[in-house]
Amino acid sequence: PLLVLDEIHKFRKWRNLLKGLFDQYRREMQILVTGSAKLDYYRHGGDSLQGRYHLLHLYPLSAAELGINSSGDFKALLTLGGFPEPFYGGSEMEARRWSRDYRSRLLEENLLGLESVHDIGSLEQMMIRLPDLVGSPLSINALREDLQLNHRTVSRWAGILERIYAIFRLAPLGSPRIRAVKKEQKHYHLDWTLPPKDSQRFENLAAVHLKKWVDFECDAKGRDLELRYFRDMQGREVDFVITENRQPIRFIECKWADEDVHPPLRYMNVRFPKADFWQITAEGTKDFRTTDGIRVCPATTFLHQLV
Repeated sequence: PLLVLDEIHKFRKWRNLLKGLFDQYRREMQILVTGSAKLDYYRHGGDSLQGRYHLLHLYPLSAAELGINSSGDFKALLTLGGFPEPFYGGSEMEARRWSRDYRSRLLEENLLGLESVHDIGSLEQMMIRLPDLVGSPLSINALREDLQLNHRTVSRWAGILERIYAIFRLAPLGSPRIRAVKKEQKHYHLDWTLPPKDSQRFENLAAVHLKKWVDFECDAKGRDLELRYFRDMQGREVDFVITENRQPIRFIECKWADEDVHPPLRYMNVRFPKADFWQITAEGTKDFRTTDGIRVCPATTFLHQLV
């Protein structure tokens, strides 16, 4: 009743094979096709499979999937990452080694087979530099100066890394009611163990969990959701904003430990009273709701509501 085909795009006539299987056996079996970024890349060209499949994005393991409740288990997820091999291996040293190999495999297996990049060494340097910049708006100009490359090349490479699922980028929230920054995007890694600081790593973990939930709701339920962030000309910033039909429905701020409620959360709460507001902590223990409706809680409490 279930046929699973992994890495089928390595077979030259894979589209015709899938079309034939689907057209002949659609009432008798379900077909699950899995693959790397190459599969997502190749599905846009050649014979169309439109109307024959539903696309689902696959992300690392999440706190909700793993049933994580304790602070110790959450710290392990934060340290080891959400990819099955390092997480279930349980060794921080092996997780670091796996992470290094993972970056190499992304370049060797996905990038070189799909994109024309002549200066692989500089692209590797860019991949090494990016984790230090997690959580801040990504300035292509600053990155260009660091790498001694032109703006067009760095911008193109950032797009390539996004297409091979090394990173994903978030656009800022724009609204006529607020003076928001409209250009600079933030970026995060699918492997959230890469950022060097604990606070960056926690924010990256939260970003992957939220992106996973947003993509699941879009892929499986057809909702029009986006994950963004908020930053205005006065420097007020909220880490994450989820919009539906281009209207904010949820704001999330990440803190490492228990702190007072983030002032920009209160600022946005006044302007978007119908949205949900959360401040989540990696090591904090407080769990309460403020008089103006902002929920403050440990990260595990919030992440269990996702997928």
